[in-house]
Amino acid sequence: MDSGIESLAAILVGLRLSARLRRGAIDEAKERRALKAVAITFFILAAYVTVEAVRSLLGDEEPSTSTVGLVLLAASIVIMPLLAAAKRRVGLALGGDPLILADAAETRICVLLSISTLAGLGLYALTGASWLDPVAALVIAVIAIHEGREAWEGELVEDDDDDDDD
Repeated sequence: MDSGIESLAAILVGLRLSARLRRGAIDEAKERRALKAVAITFFILAAYVTVEAVRSLLGDEEPSTSTVGLVLLAASIVIMPLLAAAKRRVGLALGGDPLILADAAETRICVLLSISTLAGLGLYALTGASWLDPVAALVIAVIAIHEGREAWEGELVEDDDDDDDD
């Protein structure tokens, strides 16, 4: 589900970039609407992750694994950071394009979800503590809300390292 939400954001960005190429200019109103739509995907992602985490915590569910799932998680942890970095580079090369930077941020959230899921499964195998993964997911939901707010406000243009300058 989280990958589907991230894919929706990427589709929105792709449609806007395609429209820019066709028209040769940026329609500011449509760009703002697209950025708000991408911001909403952050909030949807946060809601989904929160519901699943709470359901898991209240149901005292034990995580399940499969070889295919573990391979996909591992591949995601390797490939998705590269994709997020590439998206960010493109966004910065286009003058700090907030739409592309928001998409890069959403990809980073998906990386965090993959890392926390794989770590949660590993820690569960070692400790039997089934609550670790849902608690990590709740932390990631808070990060998604923060990134969604920044996308909504169009504040994703500065480098991550420059956040202290505000």
